[in-house]
Amino acid sequence: MQNAPRIELHPISQRVQAHVDGTLIADSINTIELHERGYPARHYFPREDVRMDLLSVSETTTYCPFKGHTVYFSLGESQDIAWSYEQPIEGMEAIAGSVAFYKEVSE
Repeated sequence: MQNAPRIELHPISQRVQAHVDGTLIADSINTIELHERGYPARHYFPREDVRMDLLSVSETTTYCPFKGHTVYFSLGESQDIAWSYEQPIEGMEAIAGSVAFYKEVSE
């Protein structure tokens, strides 16, 4: 396992949903599951499967040396509940513009 890549991307064709405060925010059968050593796996949803009309861009930004600059989204009073890499670094293009949530549910 020591030689395993730090980040692995896996297309997922099973249904995955994200709920925030009981509201369905994302529902997709076309996510990318990102596995990063030391972190829980996350599903990246295509924007067309996310209720972007309910989300607002947060003032929070971060930088990951393995994925790039991060933009965060809020839902009402729930701050920074999701994030996206608008222009990820080389090798991570598959998640460009996709949205990940801190909590999601696979069906």
